[in-house]
Amino acid sequence: MALEDAKTQVDQAFTRADARGLSYENAFGGAVSFLRRRYTKDLSGADIAVTGVPFDQAVTHRTGARFGPRAIREASCLQPYDPPYGWGYDPLGEFAVVDAGDVAFDYAKTSEFPATLQAHAAGILAQGAAMVTLGGDHFITLPLLRAHAAKYGPLSVIQFDAHSDLWQDDDFDRIDHGTFLYKAVKLGLIDPAASVQVGIRTETPDYLGVNMIDARTVHEQGAAAIAARVRAIVGDRPTYITFDIDCLDPAFAPGTGTPVWGGLSSAQAAIILRDLAGINLVGGDVVEVSPPYDHGLITAVAGAHVAMELIALWGWTRRGQSRA
Repeated sequence: MALEDAKTQVDQAFTRADARGLSYENAFGGAVSFLRRRYTKDLSGADIAVTGVPFDQAVTHRTGARFGPRAIREASCLQPYDPPYGWGYDPLGEFAVVDAGDVAFDYAKTSEFPATLQAHAAGILAQGAAMVTLGGDHFITLPLLRAHAAKYGPLSVIQFDAHSDLWQDDDFDRIDHGTFLYKAVKLGLIDPAASVQVGIRTETPDYLGVNMIDARTVHEQGAAAIAARVRAIVGDRPTYITFDIDCLDPAFAPGTGTPVWGGLSSAQAAIILRDLAGINLVGGDVVEVSPPYDHGLITAVAGAHVAMELIALWGWTRRGQSRA
């Protein structure tokens, strides 16, 4: 669709007929679907379904991540005019990407939420679409990993985070955003030896065999070298990326529940994500965007870019390309 045709379009979140293609609508008007994709529950023909999980009942400090999906969608409206920089192809033009809306759940029945989210994810995957999920706090990744592992088997996980989320918690009925990876390892959902964490800068007694690259190592060795190391760890295994926005330093992502200084810059994260091109990405999420603590949509903009990079990463491999 040409730019001059923008005035003839009326809220493509509802009227877009083709799930492919860039969007030329006013960024400041209309419904805030992700990247101006069509809102739909019918995923027939969809390559990727973006879905929101407005859940933050598992946080240990500041709430607000329940508003993350809405803020990320709003921030994403700045992006769909052009292909993402540096990829050399147009993911939105080549792949059918839709916005499947948010998971529905009863906020007053927190104990039912994990099964509800897992079923929601399984339903999307069963329709043949890959998932990019907008959180929500980091607990949501555990039900998402359950659904993906049921389809693909034990996964490699690439976790961008300030915290390992590997604190011991053998009560599997507890809902806690700081223990999701511990439980994923214990449940056999992931292969620790083929998984890696990037940006860690808090102490953890036991990494349970998961590879860890702390933030200082990223700063000292450089983003490109870190990306090469991560790619070597995951190889060609089915891989899930979970990006906790607090992986970024609070200067680049102030709107989060448990900020920690010394984190990655937006530029470092962008280089690492783009240099991961060629991994066998099967799904991913961006979590812990907390708009009440954000400033000028800084954190939401970062979250929207991460989600776009996940789409580009998924599409790169499906195009049969890889980077040396």
